[in-house]
Amino acid sequence: MTKSNGSTRQTHPARDEDPRLRAEERERLNREALEKKIEALLPDKSEEEEDEDGLGKAFDPRLVRRLSSYFGPYNWQLFWAVLLMIISSLLSVAGPWIVGRAIDAGIRQGSLETLRFWTWLFIGVALFEFITNRSRIAIMAFVGTKIVADIRSALFSHLHTLSLSFYNQYSVGRLMSRLISDVGVLQEFVTWAITGLARAIFILLGIIAVMLLLNWKLALVTFAVLPLMVLLTNYWRVRVRYAYRSTRERLALINGYLNESISGIRVTKSFSRERENFQHFDDLNRAYYEANLDATKLSALFFPGVDFIGSLATALVIAVGGWLVLQDALTAGTLVAFVLYIDRFFEPIRELAQRYNAFQATMAASERLFQLLDTAPDIQDSPESYPLPPITGRVDFNEVAFGYEDELVLKGITLHAEPGEMIALVGETGAGKSTIIRLLARFFDITGGSIRIDGHDIRQVTQSSLHGQLGIVLQDTFLFSGTIADNIRYGRLEAAPEEIEAAARAVGAHDFISRLPEGYETEVGENGVNLSVGQRQIISFARALLANPRLLILDEATSSVDTTTEKQIQEALDTLMRDRTSFVIAHRLSTITAADKIAVIDAGQIVEIGTHEELLQQQGRYYNLYTMQWDSGRRDHSLN
Repeated sequence: MTKSNGSTRQTHPARDEDPRLRAEERERLNREALEKKIEALLPDKSEEEEDEDGLGKAFDPRLVRRLSSYFGPYNWQLFWAVLLMIISSLLSVAGPWIVGRAIDAGIRQGSLETLRFWTWLFIGVALFEFITNRSRIAIMAFVGTKIVADIRSALFSHLHTLSLSFYNQYSVGRLMSRLISDVGVLQEFVTWAITGLARAIFILLGIIAVMLLLNWKLALVTFAVLPLMVLLTNYWRVRVRYAYRSTRERLALINGYLNESISGIRVTKSFSRERENFQHFDDLNRAYYEANLDATKLSALFFPGVDFIGSLATALVIAVGGWLVLQDALTAGTLVAFVLYIDRFFEPIRELAQRYNAFQATMAASERLFQLLDTAPDIQDSPESYPLPPITGRVDFNEVAFGYEDELVLKGITLHAEPGEMIALVGETGAGKSTIIRLLARFFDITGGSIRIDGHDIRQVTQSSLHGQLGIVLQDTFLFSGTIADNIRYGRLEAAPEEIEAAARAVGAHDFISRLPEGYETEVGENGVNLSVGQRQIISFARALLANPRLLILDEATSSVDTTTEKQIQEALDTLMRDRTSFVIAHRLSTITAADKIAVIDAGQIVEIGTHEELLQQQGRYYNLYTMQWDSGRRDHSLN
């Protein structure tokens, strides 16, 4: 005992220093710290982003009607599936009743022949139920797969109608989630949930009806445990939705970090960040484990709880029913049938509880998918649009303006190109050069003025006919999985091998392609991972040139190649741009000195225009850019 200020305080040194308590406290603090760290990584959720979690209505008539429109081509298959479901449900409900009859009419009466009859009837019913169930599942698997394939095709086709502004706002990860995850949720819904839910309800109603017909007193005894079932189901339903959301959020963090880590593995190794990266991943992995553990605990409570309530109902029925049997108020066969019905009574209840979250996920996934399908393209062909006839290549920008919301990017651009001319666009980053050529390709629509090709306003012609006469090489080269030949012929699928080789020779690609193990049939890998940056760029040149366009657009297309390769490309381009109108953006001003016109862009306006010699004589903006780059090139050369 110790005294302090006249009062006594009893201490428990053994308890205060209990290592188990210290370990538990450390574990609690670690979990709280980890949870705070994970919460900081999760994005703040707006109302729209909350919908991404899949916490929506379990049933939305509007969405169900929209989904049902995809069932039209498969009405006959659905009819047979529903018919088979009804038959299999009736057979399932009949099973316990047959067992009861076998006991009362066969065993109690001592009639072996009657017992044999009911036994064979039970086997026949079970076999027929197996056949109808198997057929129903096979039909719905076919229908579900076909409907999902139809929706995925519709989504893929729709995505190709959307303009580039949509992709600037919608991340690739979200699109992949729509095409894979959300469509997969629909497949689960169509294949299993619809008929599974209908079958569960049908069996439940059938069992209730049969139980009331057999003995209403025992039926009421069975139903007496239902309030417990309602309480347990509601407790589980409310909590498990948030537990599942937590696991999805943490799994998304793991997937995102895995993608980032694999993509940046070279940087990780360069800075020896393996240990720190592993620690971060271990934190994410442990958080996912904790969230999964919480969801598992809820399931470990709910499903055994349902079994316990079923056992409680069985005990009550055996107690009351046994007393009725002893009083000759109930037959033993009816009592056995009741016990079997109780076991089957709780099966559809478990099914309905399990389907609740599936229905929520389906409604949320449907909402997102139909929202994407309902997204209208920013740029559409008007009803009066007509195909652009074969062009000679005259291009006229007349007071062209373009902006995003309240911010103007281009301000009154006026520029004219005669057929066969090379127009070079130069200026600092962000001046508006790339915007000009994207407007020419009508990837975006202008907000003022007009762009005409051979006198045709590009807003009045169909986009396919316009793009069919353009050859575009962008700064970010993209190659598709497949062979080199496949990538070169991407714009002209009917091109013969000789034409593919000719295009490759024209841009100086043939030599390095022929040195590859399989030549033109060499697989380039994902986005050309098996090729160097310069090689990918040269192949993109061959791809554009094989399409034989009348208008050639090069957006800083030589920025990723070395000086030697650049000279090869330049020699090829001098020949290939002859008789073609070309718009060229280049970081290296030495590559556009032969241009017919050089337009200097600054803050969305043309501040200078002329030939290379004319602009140098003016000693203005172009002169400063050119001399600065020339001096820098001399210094680099002397250092080498």
